[in-house]
Amino acid sequence: MASVTLPVAARAAAPITPSGAIAKRLLSLVVVHGILLAGAIFMLLPFVWMLITSIKPPAEIFTAQISLWPKQFYGVENYSFALSQAPLLRFALNGVILCAGILVVQLLVAIPCAYALAKLRFPGRNLLFVLVLLGLCIPVQVPAMPLYIALAELGLLNTYFAMMVPFFLSVFAIFLFRQFFRSFPDDIIHAARLDGMSEFEIVWRIVTPSAWPAIAAFSVFSAVAHWNDLYWPLIVISDAKLAPPPLGMMFFADAETGSNYGALTAAATVLTAPLVIAFLIARRRFIDGITMTGVK
Repeated sequence: MASVTLPVAARAAAPITPSGAIAKRLLSLVVVHGILLAGAIFMLLPFVWMLITSIKPPAEIFTAQISLWPKQFYGVENYSFALSQAPLLRFALNGVILCAGILVVQLLVAIPCAYALAKLRFPGRNLLFVLVLLGLCIPVQVPAMPLYIALAELGLLNTYFAMMVPFFLSVFAIFLFRQFFRSFPDDIIHAARLDGMSEFEIVWRIVTPSAWPAIAAFSVFSAVAHWNDLYWPLIVISDAKLAPPPLGMMFFADAETGSNYGALTAAATVLTAPLVIAFLIARRRFIDGITMTGVK
């Protein structure tokens, strides 16, 4: 009996066997996780190298051989030198004060603005939102000169306020919260209005408590941006006692300690640790805020 050969189209349309589907799924998982693992290594490698360098003696830092773990533990000397030569804890405290002050004012301003753009009906609302989006295109360097002149005339240079004032209004926060508030049910707001609640009470007692994921996500963005900011503090601060972490590192890396990379990386580790710890604490809220923002 002659064998029957299936057409090419019929063979192509044949269903995939369960073993083939499992193999395809495993291959896709291996590829995806491999890419994620490579990205994680690429992002974490500078931090690992900083930690390892901070516990190495100078002779091993400049050697031609690359070794991950030091042959001689020199961490006590490097960290003691860094903490004794510069007020690193004071720099970290300045960073906490700076980031916390900016974040509080940003939230107090951005949340009502975002609620108005998302839930209130008034003429020119869409135009105002377009202006908010255009504000994202203006860097801090543009108003730097008039702000510096105004602060100098008022005698406010070398103050925490001088470092904070350009960032009190965050158009990114307004945009982020507006996208989040759009998904808030209108029926709850209407019910609150029928109960006699004012718009101010609705914003802070009903809408804002539901926005903690978005607030946590923005808090991470804001803290990272202003903790690492060097441009504006370098302009308005000349007193080392008020220096935030990046400016404090610049004061520390002078001609005397500029070649001591062990002490420099130890100082960088001390000043980076609070930011990493804060992110680890808020990472779940941060991920929720990123994934939930903009979902209608």
